[in-house]
Amino acid sequence: MANEEDDPVVQEIDVYLAKSLAEKLYLFQYPVRPASMTYDDIPHLSAKIKPKQQKVELEMAIDTLNPNYCHSKGEQIALNVDGACADESSTYSSKLMDKQTFCSSQSTSNTARYAAALYRQGELHLTPLHGILQLRPSFSYLDKADAKHREREAANEAGDSSQDEAEEDVKQITVRFSRPESEQARQRRVQSYEFLQKKHAEEPWVHLHYYGLRDSRSEHERQYLLCQGSSGVENTELVKSPSEYLMMLMPPSPEEEKDKPVAPSNVLSMAQLRTLPLADQIKILMKNVKVMPFANLMSLLGPSIDSVAVLRGIQKVAMLVQGNWVVKSDILYPKDSSSPHSGVPAEVLCRGRDFVMWKFTQSRWVVRKEVAAVTKLCTEDVKDFLEHMAVVRINKGWEFILPYDGEFIRKHPDVVQRQHMLWTGIQAKLEKVYNLVKESLPKKPDGQSGPAALLSGDQRVQVAKSKAQQNHALLERELQRRKEQMQASSVLPGVRIKEEPMSEEGEEEEDRDAEEDEEPMDTSLGGSLHNRLANGLPSGRATGGDSFNGHPPPGCASTPVARELRAFVEATFQRQFVLTLSELKRLFNLHLASLPPGHTLFSGISDRMLQDTVLAAGCKQILVPFPPQTAASPDEQKVFALWESGDMSDQHRQVLLEIFSKNYRVRRNMIQSRLTQECGEDLSKQEVDKVLKDCCVSYGGMWYLKGTVQS
Repeated sequence: MANEEDDPVVQEIDVYLAKSLAEKLYLFQYPVRPASMTYDDIPHLSAKIKPKQQKVELEMAIDTLNPNYCHSKGEQIALNVDGACADESSTYSSKLMDKQTFCSSQSTSNTARYAAALYRQGELHLTPLHGILQLRPSFSYLDKADAKHREREAANEAGDSSQDEAEEDVKQITVRFSRPESEQARQRRVQSYEFLQKKHAEEPWVHLHYYGLRDSRSEHERQYLLCQGSSGVENTELVKSPSEYLMMLMPPSPEEEKDKPVAPSNVLSMAQLRTLPLADQIKILMKNVKVMPFANLMSLLGPSIDSVAVLRGIQKVAMLVQGNWVVKSDILYPKDSSSPHSGVPAEVLCRGRDFVMWKFTQSRWVVRKEVAAVTKLCTEDVKDFLEHMAVVRINKGWEFILPYDGEFIRKHPDVVQRQHMLWTGIQAKLEKVYNLVKESLPKKPDGQSGPAALLSGDQRVQVAKSKAQQNHALLERELQRRKEQMQASSVLPGVRIKEEPMSEEGEEEEDRDAEEDEEPMDTSLGGSLHNRLANGLPSGRATGGDSFNGHPPPGCASTPVARELRAFVEATFQRQFVLTLSELKRLFNLHLASLPPGHTLFSGISDRMLQDTVLAAGCKQILVPFPPQTAASPDEQKVFALWESGDMSDQHRQVLLEIFSKNYRVRRNMIQSRLTQECGEDLSKQEVDKVLKDCCVSYGGMWYLKGTVQS
C-alpha cells in the first residue's frame, strides 16, 4: 500500500482496437540514416510488391551532388552494368549510379504480438501489424555487370576461333522416354528448394504508387488508424436501463428457462432482442425487415433509446434510399457465402444488389430485365434482390415498397449528405464494373417532385419525333436569320445588326441551354437520392431565378459560399500542384465530411462553379493528350495545375506542364534536357527531382502527370 501511494496514477488513457487496416498494415524497417535525413525526403522512383511472398522492392534516388558521393566510382559501376552504349533498357540512363534498389525480407513470421499505435485527444488507438519487412540494399546490378563481362569474353573467344574450321561429325543420339513420375517423387520435387524458387520467380510483380508523408492520400489513409467506433456507438452496450441491469445481476433460474416455450432458432423475441447491445439490435432488425423507415425503427427499439446513437448505428448496416433505410448487401450476403440458386459468390451478389439499390435512388420504378441484362445474374437472384425492397406491378415493373420519406430528409440533412457521398462512390464503382456510360444515366429536372411516369415504347417514339420536329424548326429559323444577316452585311458593310431572338421560343431555348450547362457536381443530391432533392436541398428551395441554390452566380466572389470555396481551392493547390477534376471533387467531399452540420458549403456546388473558382485562383487547365483507348472518365481527363505559387520552382513547373500539354507520358531524360534548355545549364538534380515530385508520378519507367496514369 505504501508503494502504491508513492506512485499515484497520473492519467488514465482509453485504449481502442482499430481493425480497418488489420490485414493491410506493414511495418518497413529502413537502413539507418543520419537523424537530419528522413526517407520521405528521398524521391521514391518506383515501388513494386509480390503480395503472396510479402516481398517489396523500392527504388530510391541517390544524391549525386553530395560531397561524399564518389563520381568516378559511380561512373565505373554504370559502365560495368550498362556498357559503353546506353539505350532504353539501360539501368543507369544518366551514365552514373544515381539510384539504389532496396529489397525486403521478413524479420519475423509471427506478428501477432506487434501493433502500430496512434495517440490522439487522450485516446490510444492500436492497429495489429500484418507483416514486418526489413529493407536491405540489393546488389542485383553486380549480377548484370558479371553477365556483361561474360558476354564480352565469349565474343572475344568466338572472334579468335578460325572461320574455316570443318563442321563437326554427325553423331548418333539415343532417344529415351522418361518414366511416369510416382506420387512420392512428385512430392519430393514440389518440396525441393529449386521448385520453390521457381514458383516464387513466377509470381508477377505488382507496381505501386508511392505517396509521401504529407500527401492528401496518406493523410486520408492515416484516418483508418483510428477506431471507427470510438465515438460511442460500439460502447452503447455499457448503457443499460434499470430493468436490464437488474436482469444481468439476477438472471432467471434454469427451472424458469426450461418452462419457457422453445422458439425456432431464427426467431428472436423483443424481450430477448432488447437484452442485446444497440448495434446488434439494429443489425438484427434490419436483416429481418430489409427496408424500414427511421420512425418505425425508433418505435421498435423503445422510447428510452437515443436517436443520435441509432442514427450512428443504422449507417453501419443500412443505406438511405428515398428517405428509407435498406439493409446493406454485405449483411445479407456475408463473405465466403454464395447464391443458393446459381452458386455465384457473395461479392458478385453484393455488387448486383447494390446496383438495384442505386437504381431505386434514381427512380421509383425498376425493370427486372434491365437489371438482369446489366448484372448478368440469373432470374432467381435478381428476383430475390427486388423482393427485398420492391413490389411488382402488372405491366409496369417493380415499384419501391415504401413511400418517399421527406420528413426524415428535412430533419437530417447532414446524414443525407453523408449518404449521398457514399452513393457517389458506389456509383463510380458500378460504372467501372458494368461499363455504364454516364451520358445514359438517368437525369431528372430539379423541379420534378413526383415519381417518374413509365412510358411505353410507342410513346417514347412519339416524344422523340416531336422533339426532332421542334429542333428542326428551330434550326430552320436560325439558318434563315443568319442568311438575312449576311445579306444585310453585304449591302451595308459598315453597319452591324443587333442579334436578338426571333421569338419567345428562341429565348426559352437559350434559357434551357444555359440551365443544361450548369450541370450539378457529383457532390450534389439532385438525381441521386430522390427527384425532390437538388444538391442537398428540397426542390422548392433549389430552383429559382438567377441564383444557384439560393446563392448568386459563381462570378460573385463576395458571397460566403464563394469565399469558402476559394479558400478551400487555394489551400488544396498549395499542397498539391496538379489535380484532376475527379480528385478535386473527392477531396472536396472529404472536406465536406469534416465540416459541422449547417455549413454554407452544404448548400450545393456545381461543376462549373468549382472549375471557375479553380481558374480564378491562379490555376490553369492542362490539355493532356490522353490516348484514344483510355479508360479515364471525363472528370479524370480534366487536369488543373497551379501556374504560379510564388516560389523559385514556378518557371520549372511551367516548362514541365507545357511538356505534358503535348505528351501523355514522358521519359526523364527528355524532361531533363527540356528543363536544361529552357532554364539554363546550372539546373541541379535536386531541383528536377522537386518539380517531378510536385507534379508527376513514375510508373513503368515513364513519368505521368498526377492522376492521369491508367494502370
